[in-house]
Amino acid sequence: MVIRTIKLPDVGEGVTEAELSEMLVKTGDLVREDDPIAAVMTDKATVEITSAYSGTVVWVASKIGQIMAIGSDLVHIEDAVDADLKATVAAVEHHQKEPAQKAACPLTMPDAETVSSPAAQDLRQEQDKATVAPGQGAAVLAAPAVRERARQNGIDLRQIQGTGPAGRVTHADLDHLSDQAVDGARPDTVTAAMGPETVETVKVTGLRRMIAKRMSEANASIPHITVIEEVDVTEIEGLRTRLNETRGEKPKLTLLPLVAAALVKAKQTCPKIFARYDDEADEITYSSALHIGIATMTETGLMVPVMRNAQDVDLFGMAAEITRLSQACRTNKSTREELSGSTITITSLGPLGALATTPIINKPEVAILGINRMAIRPSWNGTAFVPRSMMNLSASFDHRIIDGLDAAVFVNRMKMLLETPALIFMKD
Repeated sequence: MVIRTIKLPDVGEGVTEAELSEMLVKTGDLVREDDPIAAVMTDKATVEITSAYSGTVVWVASKIGQIMAIGSDLVHIEDAVDADLKATVAAVEHHQKEPAQKAACPLTMPDAETVSSPAAQDLRQEQDKATVAPGQGAAVLAAPAVRERARQNGIDLRQIQGTGPAGRVTHADLDHLSDQAVDGARPDTVTAAMGPETVETVKVTGLRRMIAKRMSEANASIPHITVIEEVDVTEIEGLRTRLNETRGEKPKLTLLPLVAAALVKAKQTCPKIFARYDDEADEITYSSALHIGIATMTETGLMVPVMRNAQDVDLFGMAAEITRLSQACRTNKSTREELSGSTITITSLGPLGALATTPIINKPEVAILGINRMAIRPSWNGTAFVPRSMMNLSASFDHRIIDGLDAAVFVNRMKMLLETPALIFMKD
């Protein structure tokens, strides 16, 4: 018998370990070459591992959520040639055997000596009832008057330990229960009426564990400063509405592509904001290109796909790319390249958002822009209060790299661009 070993391959540059997020085969399964056998998660993406051999699975890695080093054994497969030979031999042996005869099951009759007299049976029933613990569903010994009183008061007699003969529940037991209720004690009958408490413990694995790790690292290592500014988005919402009315076959615009376009413009005057900081190497990287991370909620947690080279994409192209990236995340089809390399991130909860948030920076970026809930609010125009569409921007910065003045200048620039959207599309 030849056993082939499939090891955890190199799943990305600089990756030394990965989490086993899903095992797609089990012991005894037949697999063919290139069939998917497992999925592993790195800090960048989920990667599907395929089989290099055909045959029968005879061993798989132990636990989902296990952190495995690159090169660790993932699956053992019995060679397909040996497996086919064994199957042929087993089939021949099966046809050579005669079918086994079914053995008859003997009938047993009760021993006449075990049948007790009616008096003995009654005594035994009384003793059995007395030895059953309360709450186990046994018949309860109690006088009819005690039963009626318990019924009128909604008391489950099975939850009471009787103090009478043979465990019989008495009026004194009901009185004692009433005294407990008056004293503020919570009787067991209340618990019984509400049902048993259920407690579920869930292992933190996969994307949720990766999110927890990265958020902890970012919050622990980055001194955040958050600037919140109120923005009048009446004009840009009006522009979005008019563009959607005449878009034809183009994708529908949300506010996100317009904010992304404003970031492209803001980068020209605030380049420090769009950087990546390697705090281990003490290096800051500035790129001429703008790669925008779009925080996307999926069933398994928050992912941040990256819209690359936003400076080269028009408004409707941004809308199409954001939709494509979000859909790839939600169907677990994002590539490693699509989940890394962003220079700034936009996060938004849409209509569910709050008035203001304090977003956590997507390390190693140095800034993140939060879009909060939009609402109609009264705004003073110099002569009167008028209804306007208002929204708060929440921008967090890495205070090791971004000074307070630079943060304020950036937020003020974004406010100006969103309140006067014509500036977004003007050539400098």
